[in-house]
Amino acid sequence: MKDLGELKFFFGIEFARSHKGILMNQRKYALELVSECGLGGAKPSISPLDQNMKLTSVEYDKLFDKQGHDTELEDIRLYQRLIGRLLYLEITRRDISYAVQVLSQFMNAPQQSHYDIALRVVKYIKNCPGQGLLMSSKRSRKVSTFCDVDWASCSVTRKSVTGFCIKLGDSMISWKSKKQSTVSRISAEVEYRSMANIVAELTWINGLLEELGMQVDLPMELYCDNKAAIQIASNPMYHERTKHIKINCHFIREKL
Repeated sequence: MKDLGELKFFFGIEFARSHKGILMNQRKYALELVSECGLGGAKPSISPLDQNMKLTSVEYDKLFDKQGHDTELEDIRLYQRLIGRLLYLEITRRDISYAVQVLSQFMNAPQQSHYDIALRVVKYIKNCPGQGLLMSSKRSRKVSTFCDVDWASCSVTRKSVTGFCIKLGDSMISWKSKKQSTVSRISAEVEYRSMANIVAELTWINGLLEELGMQVDLPMELYCDNKAAIQIASNPMYHERTKHIKINCHFIREKL
């Protein structure tokens, strides 16, 4: 076994050490992606997605007779390859998580509008290719989680999108943007389902840190902006409108 010295580059990820901590970024990988897409001379975008943009699938357009508004891509592998590269870049770029989650839904039958938005994400990356994750040198055992839900945001299925980030001290260690698997009729329900999934993630992270020999400060904090969901977690009584999420209720209360 040979000692290669301090880690500086691994699988496309660059590591830079300073008194603030360790900065992980994929600057070289990001610049290569911009070049491969032919966007070297393009104007950078200030955001990965247009907030007013509503992307739809081929099936949705056929159902509502909107086929003339968009065209299917001839080479779907071009789109799939680009989304695959963006997914890998997401390892250190949490700011593109939501955009990549949206675009990943159209891998089987992408349209021209989907590809154009994917290129917009690349233009956004060009704006700051060296952005990444800073693993702070400050010692902290406090785990904090922030979650939110975009209720019924999918115009096709009316399913909601969950977003969360988990921090160990000042360092981001986990994050996700994901569409929920079921349709929820009230916002409290979708927020509560999101909390149940996040509690499961926190349980796994706690076990991982224990294996690494680190004891975190308990209880771990979970911040949610829905008062009704917080009341469900605190109230031992079930209501007619919440009995279908009873398993999630028991799971969260067990971990409180």
